[in-house]
Amino acid sequence: GQWARLINCRRTLTPTLLFAAAPAPKRQKCDHWTPCPLNTYAYRLLSGGGKDKFAKICFEDELLMGEKTRNVGRGINIAIVNYVTGKAIASRYFDMFEGDNSGPMAAFIQRAPPESLLFMVTQDDGASRLKEDAKKVIEALGSKQIRNIRFRSSWVFLTAKGFELPAEIQRENINHSDSARNRYSGWPAEVQIEGCIPKPPS
Repeated sequence: GQWARLINCRRTLTPTLLFAAAPAPKRQKCDHWTPCPLNTYAYRLLSGGGKDKFAKICFEDELLMGEKTRNVGRGINIAIVNYVTGKAIASRYFDMFEGDNSGPMAAFIQRAPPESLLFMVTQDDGASRLKEDAKKVIEALGSKQIRNIRFRSSWVFLTAKGFELPAEIQRENINHSDSARNRYSGWPAEVQIEGCIPKPPS
């Protein structure tokens, strides 16, 4: 009857739908999904993951530390940026699994000049030889998690020296190794933070 005719009619109409190709999304600084507002700096911090995924510190679309820059290593990786100019001042990693690098790391952080942004990310293990001197220095800069960091914890931290960051900026993230939930064999999943830091008023 009528329904059969309608169904047959539908079968013969195989419309060729033309989908307009969506334009490729414009790549944003530091691979953000959305662009940072004018007069702000873009940043993204990513801890290392397992043996093969390297930690990254990106600021204003410049990779300050990472696999491509070949200056990232086991332990705590730190990059220091001049807040006024937006230019990198120094970057270094401090092995926290072998050697006594806690004191040199504390000194490196303390040498950061006023009006600096400091970015810290772990690769592999940042806790085994982390001593009280360094914990105190990092805690004084506002870290809530440095005393909770454990063997192979993934940790990222952003802080400022000599000025206050806006309260809504995410400063820190941590993920602990847990054999029941680790993403990699013996290692937890990476953690990251990203956002936009208002530039100083000119």
